[in-house]
Amino acid sequence: MALKDLEIRALQPKDRIYKKADERGLYIEVHPSGSKLWRFKYGYLGKDKRLAFGRYPEVTLAEAREKRDEARQKLRDGVDPLAERKRAKLLAHYKAANTFGDVAREYIGKMVAEGRADTTTAKAGWLLEQLRPLCGQPLTDLKPIDILAALKRLEAKGKLETARRCRSFAGRVFRYGVATGRAESDPTSLLRGALITPKTTHHAAILEPAAFGELLRAIEAYPGHRITRLACQISPHVMARPGEIRQALWPEIEFDNSVWRIPATRMKMRRPHSIPLSRQVKAYLLELHELTGPDGYIFPAFHTSRRPLSENTVNQAFRRMGYAVGEVTAHGLRTTASTLLNESGKWSPDAIERSLAHADKDAVRGTYNRGTYWEERVAMHQWWSDYLDLLRDGPEGKDPAWTSSPCRDRARK
Repeated sequence: MALKDLEIRALQPKDRIYKKADERGLYIEVHPSGSKLWRFKYGYLGKDKRLAFGRYPEVTLAEAREKRDEARQKLRDGVDPLAERKRAKLLAHYKAANTFGDVAREYIGKMVAEGRADTTTAKAGWLLEQLRPLCGQPLTDLKPIDILAALKRLEAKGKLETARRCRSFAGRVFRYGVATGRAESDPTSLLRGALITPKTTHHAAILEPAAFGELLRAIEAYPGHRITRLACQISPHVMARPGEIRQALWPEIEFDNSVWRIPATRMKMRRPHSIPLSRQVKAYLLELHELTGPDGYIFPAFHTSRRPLSENTVNQAFRRMGYAVGEVTAHGLRTTASTLLNESGKWSPDAIERSLAHADKDAVRGTYNRGTYWEERVAMHQWWSDYLDLLRDGPEGKDPAWTSSPCRDRARK
């Protein structure tokens, strides 16, 4: 006989659990604690099963009957309502454990395991922080409009380049999610063209020889920390990226072979890179060796030898020399080298590109070129150091191979 709401409210707890039936498999369990729980009993493939519908009175009699009828409809359609509920719970747990933040952090962990540079993984972590509004949402729930909204918030703050980089990073996370079975597609691919294209800004660099000679003289006269001065003196000669210079280690320097060998783990393109050492650079390194050698960082931080020099140290030194942000930067020294070496007409563009450690767009050609141009690069680096000495010490126009240089003379000794 069907239950009535008044009758259910009157049910009192006993020492043991007991049941009161409603209709068509629905009943209520009364527990010794006083709890009254809805249950639905049914058979599926010859087995008796029970489905919980919740607690009375949070779930009313009418709601319990509605749930029962829905379950009976599933049974008529050949679906086990209990198995379907379990699948739904598993899916909910799966989604909750596979949010954008979870997958992104796992992806960054993969980058670390692959030996990506610390700066690269740190930037990835910073980009994830910019996308914090997406972190708590399952990958499968995120739509292009959700990602666009997060990127537009960055644009509204004037962070156009950050928004562009965040879209690229989010795309890598989604593609990793697809590859690991936790996403179906990359919605960021539909956002191409939706963001404001930032204006390309180049690293500030001095491109006039006479002006560059003034900078070299300012470096020579720099009154600050000796390690900082030597970092500023070496940087124009070696053409390496600022991060590669400041994280350089003494074991990478081969004085006998006049070469600096940088492992792939510290290179932007993940390829090992060798830099010929001119006599001038070797002289600077020998001076540094007395300060920071023979192990560890060549340019350690001032307060601890366990960390490299700060990434802003050289740029701050330029500011103290009187150069504004828009005039020269540590990275811009590479632009100066590239420009003046190409303008000299003495060296092949491929040799210059190899010394700058630029990747070749043609993979086959790039693989071949990695082993070529070494002899030319050795001669070029010595010519470049001699030319820098000429700019620093005297007038332009002479072949630097015939000029005298205090640094070269010191190296010979």
